Amino acid sequence: MMTFSIRRFLGAIATTSFAAMGAVSALTPATAAIFGEKIVDQNKFVAVAAPYGVDSHQLLILEQIADSQACWREFGNAPVQVDPLLVNFDFTGICGRSTDSNGYSVRVDGEDLGLRYRLRVVERDNKMVLLGAPDDPALPELEIGQADGIGDDFVKLDLNSGWRFAKRTYNDSTLGHVYLSYNSSIPGIENPNSGGQPGNTFTFPDVRGDIYAMEIEEAVSMGFVAGFFEDNTFRPRESLTREQLVSMVLESLNQLPDADLDIETNVSSNPYPDVQASRWSAAKIAFARDNNIVSGYQDGRFRPNQQVTRAEMMAVLRRAAEYGKTLRQLDPTLMPQQEVLTFADTQTHWANRVIDQMSSYCGVASPLNEVGNNFAPDGITQRNYAAAATLRMLNCVGSEDSAIEEAEEMPAEDPGAVQG
Repeated sequence: MMTFSIRRFLGAIATTSFAAMGAVSALTPATAAIFGEKIVDQNKFVAVAAPYGVDSHQLLILEQIADSQACWREFGNAPVQVDPLLVNFDFTGICGRSTDSNGYSVRVDGEDLGLRYRLRVVERDNKMVLLGAPDDPALPELEIGQADGIGDDFVKLDLNSGWRFAKRTYNDSTLGHVYLSYNSSIPGIENPNSGGQPGNTFTFPDVRGDIYAMEIEEAVSMGFVAGFFEDNTFRPRESLTREQLVSMVLESLNQLPDADLDIETNVSSNPYPDVQASRWSAAKIAFARDNNIVSGYQDGRFRPNQQVTRAEMMAVLRRAAEYGKTLRQLDPTLMPQQEVLTFADTQTHWANRVIDQMSSYCGVASPLNEVGNNFAPDGITQRNYAAAATLRMLNCVGSEDSAIEEAEEMPAEDPGAVQG
């Protein structure tokens, strides 16, 4: 049956951004300077109301990248239905799909509203309607598209007049992120990222212009990462140590619904020979060790001050996601949420499989500076990417529910020990 197979293929499409569960700071005018947009061939994209759960639908965007095989077929009327053909072949390089807020967002009059509007599919007046639902009730609801009728399977959503598909750009590069874009102002959301305060800036001004600026701002607002208040900086390009990563990851997991990690303030003994019980991070390191989120090295040491590589961070975030799912009483297996990214520099690396796995898990693993196809596994983790990757992991875990158990399981992890 088409519905069953495509649901297994898609895994669990996240319905609500986990960020909505916490306080999210308003974006700022600097956002428009960080990202641009590129108008695309509208015939190469289709918005689909995809079934999930019981009598519910959510947004799926399909893209025809190459013409060698059709990615979908349309048939019927009132409403027009969509057969996602890409379920039947390896669509890498031929088709694209965006299944959640990591893959698409709303953009109005040059401003990215991804942190203020969530895309939802609802039934209204005997039609399926694509809405931009605001997190702030003072903002207007946006009606972006609709289908002429209601269907149980995959239904095509036609964009309303003035709305169009676009791609996010950064400098001279076109990114994979899809915008549903409206290129004029809309009453009620003029200057949507100013927070009503002319000249308002990011919490930390040194993230202005950073590729991860929006994700840093969201992570800061949720409270699992902070800046340096002595000089009001975030220092996005500064490296991250192993103990700092442990602290960030555990603080993020504490944001999960009903989570209470119950980490002791103090420990009675040294968790590792080089981590004294009196050290600020000792209790967190002990907790992470006892719950298989991190491990030490073969010589028995933890090396808390050592800089974390990007590969090591993926190993820790994979284990953290598994632990987070356990906290939510879900099967800890991480299900793919998008296609695996192909990196040019990881094929012979010890962390190849975990990097591949985390690339399919809401894009936690992504190219260096979000450009090109190198992951730089042995490169030092910087604070900007650490905040962004941890946020993506948290959003993915927070959005999963029991429907994920229907999806196909990922391959087992690499047999080598992960020194996370």
